[in-house]
Amino acid sequence: MNNIKLKKDLINKDKYQVFLCVCPANLLFSFAIHPWFVINHKGTVSRWEVLFPRRKHNLRFGYLNKNFYSLFQGIEILPFSQKYFWKGKILSKIEGDENSVAAQMIDFIEKSNQNYPYTEKYCLIGPNSNTYIQWVLNYFPQSNMVLPWNAIGKNKARKLK
Repeated sequence: MNNIKLKKDLINKDKYQVFLCVCPANLLFSFAIHPWFVINHKGTVSRWEVLFPRRKHNLRFGYLNKNFYSLFQGIEILPFSQKYFWKGKILSKIEGDENSVAAQMIDFIEKSNQNYPYTEKYCLIGPNSNTYIQWVLNYFPQSNMVLPWNAIGKNKARKLK
């Protein structure tokens, strides 16, 4: 699933789809991962992730970003370098119709800029990108999506009621 064309071909405009994508973290921390969601709301596709402070971006909500990078591209190998990027890969995916877990997750993710408790807080050990993804996954265990052991910061996620 590392071929970009193949990834774009995975988007089904008639479905609700959630892709959990990962790449290595920046070079100094490349033993860890950086995750993000690519969501397909019946043809409207976007990428959601928490990023270390970066340049201005009009779809930035604190550290939470929508569409900062292209859908399946990894982050920079060297921090703040816009020249070399990791290759992203799809860790898992779910899809369904308007009554599916995928549709519920998409609705939740699209509203996360209003509900995520750490939009204004970032730390290398968490809260960070892994905390955000795990926070979403905590609400949808039926998705069967799981972050790997090297998702440093995932244990900082908490479920808000």
